[in-house]
Amino acid sequence: MVSMQFLILCVVALVISAIGFYRFVWFISLGYGFSMAGIGIALLVMFGMGGALTWVTAIMAVLLIGYGLRLGGYLLIREQRSAAYQRTMKNEIKDGSGVNPILKIVIWLVCALLYVCESSPLLFRLQNHAPMDAVAIIGMIVMLLGIVLESASDYTKNRFKKTHPQRFCDVGPFRLVRCPNYLGEVLTWTGMFVSGVTALSGVWQWVAAIAGWVCIVWIMFGGARRLELRQNKNYGNDPEYQSYVSKTPILIPFVPLYSVAKYKWLVG
Repeated sequence: MVSMQFLILCVVALVISAIGFYRFVWFISLGYGFSMAGIGIALLVMFGMGGALTWVTAIMAVLLIGYGLRLGGYLLIREQRSAAYQRTMKNEIKDGSGVNPILKIVIWLVCALLYVCESSPLLFRLQNHAPMDAVAIIGMIVMLLGIVLESASDYTKNRFKKTHPQRFCDVGPFRLVRCPNYLGEVLTWTGMFVSGVTALSGVWQWVAAIAGWVCIVWIMFGGARRLELRQNKNYGNDPEYQSYVSKTPILIPFVPLYSVAKYKWLVG
């Protein structure tokens, strides 16, 4: 059964992600990042007073806040300052002006629910008063690594593009995979999911946690596909780029998956 705490987190996500009604793309960008920060704060408030937090769950809640604030802040600054990003998004992202208002409401509701499901393993661990264990610690570490990788990737690409605006980025984390920021996102939410597997109880909790994890991973593969199509359009005739993509996996390290463009079932 859906708990009161779950509903409270849904309200938090709905209130924050409502900024998407001002600018459509914000449902899945700024609304996403800042909703996660809001969820982390709500978890600390709801469970901190009763002493239910362990050091692991407290750290994970703080990581959720840091993740959301960094992502939301980064996206906001990029929108305001990057002319290249503005041109790209103008051509590829709908401004929402032609979207039916009812559809906007549906998207708003679905996005808010997804954000809560993604973070639900932490909620359910706290709600079920599950003891701290090795699985929770492992999940926390994986989550931390994902946040660090995503942050480092965004920072690396941002600095690289300032000095090489017309070249693809192939330095730092981009030597490991072509989409290390998406890999960081996958690791972040895989860590969140793993942290809860020994705490989940009942069909509802498992469905919510699995749905959140599967959806965000699917979205990241879809994002990688869209990025690859854009990169091929921009750099497809560059021999250095062709050499780079022929030996650098797109998303998963050490797995020889060098193209997802042909997988049309991915978001895109």
